Amino acid sequence: MLSGNSGTRAADSNPTTALASRTPASTRTRVRPGWLNLAVVAVAVPAIFCTVALPAYAATKPPASSAGAAASAQLEKLKEAGAQTTVVDAAALSVGARDAYSATSAAELRRAELKAQMAARARLYNGPSVSQLLAHPPYPGFSLAAVAAVAQKYQGVPYVYGGATPAGFDCSGFVEYVYAQFGVALPHSSRAQGALPRIAPSAAVPGDIVVFDTGSHVGIYLGGNMMIHAPYPGRTVSIQAIYTTNHYFVRAGI
Repeated sequence: MLSGNSGTRAADSNPTTALASRTPASTRTRVRPGWLNLAVVAVAVPAIFCTVALPAYAATKPPASSAGAAASAQLEKLKEAGAQTTVVDAAALSVGARDAYSATSAAELRRAELKAQMAARARLYNGPSVSQLLAHPPYPGFSLAAVAAVAQKYQGVPYVYGGATPAGFDCSGFVEYVYAQFGVALPHSSRAQGALPRIAPSAAVPGDIVVFDTGSHVGIYLGGNMMIHAPYPGRTVSIQAIYTTNHYFVRAGI
């Protein structure tokens, strides 16, 4: 009995041992893993969150530099699209305005002005027209030399756009009027006159027609690289040298 009580007292003197002796074995087994589990959860859950969340964030949001470049590229595309739309709309409006209001260009206004000048001069002219000359040619016997001689009578006549009388000539109107006096009908067009049968430069004689730049201008050849023509507005019918190698000769009336 004595030894047994002393053993009990010895055990009671150690609080930890006493607590362990009072706690059932099954309870002691459950307590230790519970605290351990809480510690593991406290550490593991944030780690798992960081591991999973960070890659997902990186995948959905590009780096700042890439995002800026993409935004800039998109902005440039929008600017370009807007600029093209503006140009197309402006062109469409311009065409619509011309169609609706019959807008005229500066060149068209200038031609209208020159035609008005020609009409004013024509009212002061009482001589025969081209059609009248063709009906009753004053020189029924045609010769190229006579054509060259008659052409020189009109030196000093002013250039008038669309003119085909001594009130005012343009280049093809001058040639047409001179040839009409010999009963030879020519079109009032430098390109149409330039489409007449060509002759070799070596065969050209005074009275033949000299054509420039495939029909942009015409005159009457006088021989020796000289011609007589109605040059352009502000000038008069005059004799001058053929000024370019880009020319050829055609023949009419024979």
